Amino acid sequence: MTLTLASIKERSLLGLYDLSKNEIESILDRAAYWEAQPTKLTPVLKESFIANMFFENSTRTRFSFEMAEKRLGAQVLNFAAAASSMEKGESIYDTVRTLESMGIDAGVIRLKPIGVLPQLAAKLNIPLINAGDGNNEHPTQALLDLYTMRKQFGSLQGLHVAIIGDIQHSRVARSNLWALQKFGAKVSFCAPETMQAPELAAHASYISMEEALQADVVMMLRVQLERHTNRLMKFADDYREQYGLTVERAGQMKKHAIIMHPAPVNRNVEIDDELVECESSRIFPQMSNGVPVRMAVLERALK
Repeated sequence: MTLTLASIKERSLLGLYDLSKNEIESILDRAAYWEAQPTKLTPVLKESFIANMFFENSTRTRFSFEMAEKRLGAQVLNFAAAASSMEKGESIYDTVRTLESMGIDAGVIRLKPIGVLPQLAAKLNIPLINAGDGNNEHPTQALLDLYTMRKQFGSLQGLHVAIIGDIQHSRVARSNLWALQKFGAKVSFCAPETMQAPELAAHASYISMEEALQADVVMMLRVQLERHTNRLMKFADDYREQYGLTVERAGQMKKHAIIMHPAPVNRNVEIDDELVECESSRIFPQMSNGVPVRMAVLERALK
């Protein structure tokens, strides 16, 4: 299969900021197609080799991509930076170019540094799919979030989505913001002052926890406890008291509202244990929806 440079760029998924509403909608529609398939294995990508290149730790996203790849019949190569020559000082670019030289057809990539991904994409001759880059974007997470909301409400138009937590360091918040606004949804943020991203205030307003509980979708973000190791217990308790979705606070939500979370969940910190799988929660369905969404993204990259 020969891809032109323009085609490679179109088939890559680096973020949702520049992706059109129609393109996002086509991915969601194709995800619905894959979810409806009665068989788990449909080998439309059986001649494709895909490398999962994770330069930052991941469990759920990597396994979700691998499940999607194998359901499409692709040949999968898994790369983890901790077990590689990255420890010997090899650059991210050299590692990715090495895999490209060996004949992979597409790469799924997660990395910490911001700005590296578009530079890589410009130099490579294979489509790249962003599995999370720094605190910039996490497009497939936002796509599965939109897919989950669309299944619940039928349409995204007019929905109020409140995103609560560490907005400053959240690529999930950014990708959801860019995508949801294209569909006419209202996005609000709720965060402690130290966790706000001032540059996003022009795109979404910061509201109180009480206001956030009146949204149609209450999306909790993972509290990055590793940033607060010196005072972990006090921080966790304080955070839950002020910004955690407690059982009491959940009682203030609208009857039709749903709870979402990108996971992993810090139970009894950002959300009470008994709410994780309550009737309003869509946390585990989100994870299920991630597989057909990523199948659609992979098929788009290699169709």
